[in-house]
Amino acid sequence: MSGETDLGVLLGSMTASLVEGVFVFATLKDRQVPDGLTARMIFQEDEGTTLILMQTEADRFDLGYDFPCRMITLNIHSALEAVGFIARIATELAKEGMGVNPVAGFYHDHLFVPLGREQDALNVISDLAVTCAQD
Repeated sequence: MSGETDLGVLLGSMTASLVEGVFVFATLKDRQVPDGLTARMIFQEDEGTTLILMQTEADRFDLGYDFPCRMITLNIHSALEAVGFIARIATELAKEGMGVNPVAGFYHDHLFVPLGREQDALNVISDLAVTCAQD
């Protein structure tokens, strides 16, 4: 189950789903994740622990946060070693003046896009898929 590596197949076959809710990025300096906190992602960095979590969850635990955003899941099983997939999508989003924070899971890639720009991002992804499917 290594996933797809062919860039043309990945781009031309992808669809995208908007995940419900507003997400935020937070950090914990002491590396101690509070008991009961549910995060979408926890990543240990030298400077502290990065969390991606629902804004409501950050508020519940009184955590400071940045980058209120929406999560888009790319509905294709991309291989972890696939080359250029996220770069191509990020390039297209950049052309629309939009930054993106991608996260690779084992089965799917997930894009965190600025709150309020989620429909723009979905349109870019859809247009890219249509264009690549025709190539």
